[in-house]
Amino acid sequence: MTSDLVLTGISKEFGAHRAVDDLDLTVPEGAFFALLGPSGCGKTTTLRMVAGLEEPTAGKIRLGEQDITGLRPYKRPVNTVFQNYALFPHLDIFENVAFGLRRRGVKDFKPKVDEMLDLVELGGYGKRKPSQLSGGQQQRVALARALINRPQVLLLDEPLGALDLKLRRQMQLELKRIQTEVGITFVHVTHDQEEAMTMADTIAVMNAGVIEQMGTPAELYDLPATTFVANFLGQSNLIRAAIIGQADENLVVDVHGRKVTVPLPRCRVTEGDVWMGIRPEKVFLARTGTEQSNGSNQLRGALVTDVSYVGVSTQYLAKLPWDQELTVFEQNTGARDTFAVGDAVDLHWQPSHTFVLDAEQDAHAGVEKIDDADGAG
Repeated sequence: MTSDLVLTGISKEFGAHRAVDDLDLTVPEGAFFALLGPSGCGKTTTLRMVAGLEEPTAGKIRLGEQDITGLRPYKRPVNTVFQNYALFPHLDIFENVAFGLRRRGVKDFKPKVDEMLDLVELGGYGKRKPSQLSGGQQQRVALARALINRPQVLLLDEPLGALDLKLRRQMQLELKRIQTEVGITFVHVTHDQEEAMTMADTIAVMNAGVIEQMGTPAELYDLPATTFVANFLGQSNLIRAAIIGQADENLVVDVHGRKVTVPLPRCRVTEGDVWMGIRPEKVFLARTGTEQSNGSNQLRGALVTDVSYVGVSTQYLAKLPWDQELTVFEQNTGARDTFAVGDAVDLHWQPSHTFVLDAEQDAHAGVEKIDDADGAG
């Protein structure tokens, strides 16, 4: 018998607004699972329904064989870690972590608290108050306090949002280590794509109350199912094109009069107008006419319009003859030429790195606006 977390037909309405729309979702027992999406997509509302802090308008939530849909929050085998930690400022760290065990009447709790503080690498900090700890250390205390009750599921609501970038990266690896050690199901809500990809085994990308696509980080990144996923998870170049035929196991695609090939399994549609997609780091530049295709796809006659050196890579914008600019990331290995604004270049990439999406979709879906980068959903 498994203790999978299963949401069936879950919807949540706030007046006329449907925040979560007929959601079906299974989180396998022991998984590190991420709900990823922009502000307002319904991910935090979904988490709150699992925690019992919001009541679904429709649908059922099951944990293993137990229907927990109507249970009060404290009766669910679920704990939540919030972005603001919610530690008790008047209690020391030991008592903060021991709080849940004391409340349940557990007598011999000291060894359990010590073990939990060791797990989060705060072994010598028991006598300190929360105000004497850094943000990262407070986050670890919140984690220890949630884990000590051995919940079946730990819910993490933007848990690293208040930390600076360097500490956030550190804590991503720490959370992954802790989840592997304790083996408890983690469900992690975030709008940070890198955070989700660093930690989660499986990611569900949410948009407007529904799941656009679910899979491993590599599956979602390498083969997005929608323009929203292609743009929200990293960056994508999407070029208007048309499918004109098939050659063996490839579709032949016309891109403004130039032919490229795409393996059939990488095409979400197999006829008509499409968006042809390619990730910026999969493209390499060559001076016009200097390199043969050798089985790769190519678009000739572009002009470099912008060059940004960012240390690990150089980021180029290359304008194609039909005036669309594509983004290209070249690793700074020293193995290839560098280019300047105004250089004439050809773009090359492998057919196996191309993907094809339905042209009915909005090419700009999922592109984050600057002021949308923060906030919960």
